[in-house]
Amino acid sequence: MVVTYDSCPSCGSEKTINDSATGDLLCSNCGTVLFQHMIDHGAEWRAFNNDEREKKSRVGAPFTLSMHDKGLSTNIDYRDVDAQGKVLPPNKREQAKMLRKWHSHMRTNSSIDRNLTRALYELERICSQLNLSRSVKDRAAFIYRNAIKQNLIRGRSIESMIAACIYTACRYRTVPILYEDIMRVSRVNKKDLHRCYRLIYDQLQKDNIKITIDNKLRLNHVNIIPLNSPKNFLSRYSAELGLSPQTQLLASKILDYAMNLRILGGKDPSGLAAAALYIAAIKNNEKKTQRDVATVASITEVTVRNRYKDLVAVLAPRGFKIEL
Repeated sequence: MVVTYDSCPSCGSEKTINDSATGDLLCSNCGTVLFQHMIDHGAEWRAFNNDEREKKSRVGAPFTLSMHDKGLSTNIDYRDVDAQGKVLPPNKREQAKMLRKWHSHMRTNSSIDRNLTRALYELERICSQLNLSRSVKDRAAFIYRNAIKQNLIRGRSIESMIAACIYTACRYRTVPILYEDIMRVSRVNKKDLHRCYRLIYDQLQKDNIKITIDNKLRLNHVNIIPLNSPKNFLSRYSAELGLSPQTQLLASKILDYAMNLRILGGKDPSGLAAAALYIAAIKNNEKKTQRDVATVASITEVTVRNRYKDLVAVLAPRGFKIEL
């Protein structure tokens, strides 16, 4: 039963307090009891730590796309005991062992299930090594499942496709990541990674246009995957270089000014972020060499130098007098 009150009948206040201990609904202004004996829809047991909560809980893990069965299948316990905790006799133990074996086979009886099992295991491994969030992992699993439905996996390696899905999910969640980061923890070269990413990107764009046409909306060229912004890399590179927050803020202002002048088109965002941090570090007397910045950004010193010259040429009229 859901009880709602627009205002207190005594004082007219719209603020209420739900006292879960007594089951009363109170007015926070005058203390009038608006409703008594409210039904508690929570658990009937109490837990004071995680161990007690896990022991008393009667539900399983939440629904997730990062498992091939979405976390909805059942498991046969490996412990050979019955409901009372007594050890099973030898014939029952052999029967339970056989049941566990057939149950494991039935969970992955189709080729799609076997493909998902291997791919999602690789997804878990890469995301763990890159310290990616749960939202990125779920988004990558969602993209991979859609790729299977679109028959994009056939003829391509699972490692390449799952790496491309992770990169796409990071782009979607505006997580600063490079090809080199994924290549470092996977067995995929840059050529295959980029080819699979373009395949997924093109399919996502087609699906986006189809949805727009089906809904009879105005058709505009909108990227469903956000473009990489140089500002997304500032916090990561600044932390690895040990720069101050003031330097990071100055680098962000430099990039904002350059974006307003529209001079960043067609240039690598990683190189632009590195050059902006290099300029900001010099202005704040935090000496960092071009080699240090290039190493952190996984680019060459020549790239840092060229992007540095491009930004300084624009910033010179505003008083950024910096000499190489």
